[in-house]
Amino acid sequence: MTNSPAGEEKGKEWDEGAPVPRTWTHLQMATMKALKTRNALVRECMAELLGTFVLLLFGCSAAAQVKTSRETKGQYLSVNMAFSVGVMSAMYLTKGISGAHLNPAVTLSFCALGQVSWDRLVPYCLSQLLGAYIASGLVYLVYYDAIMNFSGGVLTVYGPNETASIFATYPSEFLSLGSSFLDQVVGTGMLMLCILGLGEQRNTPAPSGLIPAIVAVIVLGISVSMCYNYWFWVPLVAPCIGALIGTLLYQILISLHLPDPSEA
Repeated sequence: MTNSPAGEEKGKEWDEGAPVPRTWTHLQMATMKALKTRNALVRECMAELLGTFVLLLFGCSAAAQVKTSRETKGQYLSVNMAFSVGVMSAMYLTKGISGAHLNPAVTLSFCALGQVSWDRLVPYCLSQLLGAYIASGLVYLVYYDAIMNFSGGVLTVYGPNETASIFATYPSEFLSLGSSFLDQVVGTGMLMLCILGLGEQRNTPAPSGLIPAIVAVIVLGISVSMCYNYWFWVPLVAPCIGALIGTLLYQILISLHLPDPSEA
């Protein structure tokens, strides 16, 4: 058999102009339907995992770039801004599914407020932790050559060629445990104090579509003014205490004194 020009034109016309066969459309719909989970907790946990992954990927990548370039490609502020962009992106991505907590301390606070069921606390926190580790692992792979070149192949926690600070923070010699702990309590307390009012309809709520951007600015402000270096266990404990204190202050000093719509 030979291919004639007419046959080529006919085949081309069918490829570009013919409607997609119904069987293929049905197959696509069936596949998408099969991938959609009906379990609310599962999809919320997937959202928290992905959101935290996006947040840490932005932040740790910026930290790796600044560190391995010896601050020739960015500075300390670059890392703060990258984390803020990560917060905003992750919130726009997942807010409609899980609320975009992205932080165990935030989840704990919303559970204490009764806005999230307590049975979601552990699954949310584990999902956030897993997302953070996956993002950190990916950053390590992406920047592997740069990290090896910077460190000379010797991965250390301290010293002029340390790279551990890309993924975690460590205390300076002058920093006391009490100051480090207080820093995290105050920083996370400020975070909760500032974000709880963003959706408060009785006050001056922010437009829903702008909340992720506003939260990003709040995070940027906190990160450039507080959140100094600390021991590894401090950010596991202190932020939870700070978040609860910030939530309590908001409830006592603001929320209880706002007008009740039912009394108007």
